[in-house]
Amino acid sequence: MGRTRKRSTLANRAIAASAALILGGGGLVAANFYASAGESWSSPPPQRQNTLNAGQQISTIDCPEVANGLPQVPDEARGEVDRELANMDSQITEAYQRFAEEKQRIQQDPRFADNAILNPLKDKRLAAIERITVAIGRNADRPEGLQSMAPCTLRADDASTFGGGGGQDQNQNQGQDGQDGQDDNQNQGQGQGQGQGQGQAGNGPVAGDFVDIQSVQPNVRTPRQLSGASRGSFVTDCGRNENGKFNPDNVIVAPGVSNGAHHMHDYVGNQANDAFASDADLARGQTTCRNQGDKSTYFWPVLRLQNGQNENDANADGGGNDQNVGEILTPSQVTMNFVGSPVSKVSPMPRFLRIITGDAKAFTNGDANANASWSCTGFENRQLKDKYPICPQGSQVVRTFKFQSCWDGRNTDSANHRTHVAFANANGQCPRGFRAIPQLVQRIVYDVPQGTVFAVDSFPEQLHKPITDHGDFINVFNSRLMNQMVNCINGGRRCA
Repeated sequence: MGRTRKRSTLANRAIAASAALILGGGGLVAANFYASAGESWSSPPPQRQNTLNAGQQISTIDCPEVANGLPQVPDEARGEVDRELANMDSQITEAYQRFAEEKQRIQQDPRFADNAILNPLKDKRLAAIERITVAIGRNADRPEGLQSMAPCTLRADDASTFGGGGGQDQNQNQGQDGQDGQDDNQNQGQGQGQGQGQGQAGNGPVAGDFVDIQSVQPNVRTPRQLSGASRGSFVTDCGRNENGKFNPDNVIVAPGVSNGAHHMHDYVGNQANDAFASDADLARGQTTCRNQGDKSTYFWPVLRLQNGQNENDANADGGGNDQNVGEILTPSQVTMNFVGSPVSKVSPMPRFLRIITGDAKAFTNGDANANASWSCTGFENRQLKDKYPICPQGSQVVRTFKFQSCWDGRNTDSANHRTHVAFANANGQCPRGFRAIPQLVQRIVYDVPQGTVFAVDSFPEQLHKPITDHGDFINVFNSRLMNQMVNCINGGRRCA
């Protein structure tokens, strides 16, 4: 079950050199404006604005998320649209790598970035957007206004130096039952944050991405349960990815596209999952779940130790080719618990329902959809969204994902992979037109060596920020086991 690793005691120097993006002095940066949590998915976010701010350090490329501006995509156009969106991600990755290589010229002449990087990227994005509008227009009204989302900007990472700000600090997502993850106290003098200005690949994490969990105030609140609540729970045990199933695909967001995620995922459950897996493939696939009636697929970005060692993906897509380097850490524990609603009974999930929680691009998109939490064992009443925790001796790092618990009753997916499901409000109520379904709660624990820097894999331009953490789930329970789960939860029992 164990995997063979090819390790080196040296960091991947070529990648580190090409990805060291921290630029001194002034430069062209983006004042990042984006849609708030209350704005419609179909409304493109406000345009980024370029400003000259002396002393800020240009760190990354910031592009509007075109998927967020799409209308409903006809089924006939879905494949072509998904491929073009994945193509645009690859364009950003290529532009980011060029940006890293040309950092000194950009520092000397910020206009060089426009001519050599941003304008060519804009032209490629315009062409991809045009192909998207044509694909949709064959079967529905052509979407208007997407062209305004083609331009990208450069932006600074406010957490790029010791004592800097924390990046995205205004977390608005309501899916964590009141866990706001806010804390302005940044202790960078100990533990995992000590002495690190850049991660092993040169594009994060940085010292400002860490906080001492002991300095965070308790912030977890639990909704009051009403008489009609579904108080039970159902646990499925699918292991910890002991057999080392990894790939950089995302069959939900980029079906049919190799390396669609540009970062490596851990997989538990269904073993047939890659970019090309159909529903039929998943239904026939093997599963690591103890109960063979659960062939669901559960995946999330790997967590890597920034300890100077490399994995065997150091020169592969999703790994070193996308600035994700370091030793992949297998979780010490993975718990997957389905729970009920505090105000109502739950309905069965439809088979092949797809749910993404969190946002892999939250650093540049903004935190409206950020929904992963970080903490430490013994301190889980203190949750963080935009910081990695520095855990005390004897405490382990914990990632928690609480998935959307409301379904529109019709669709197993949507154009942006979000609007067919929703979070309940702070009182536990689903939005109008949605019904409560079992809520998947994942808890992933890691034994991180004391004093070792760690980070999740990310798109290269997302700089391995903790706020970009996310989880993916495709329901492949058989109907019998799904009904058992619902009956268990609605009946107030604890089942495994």
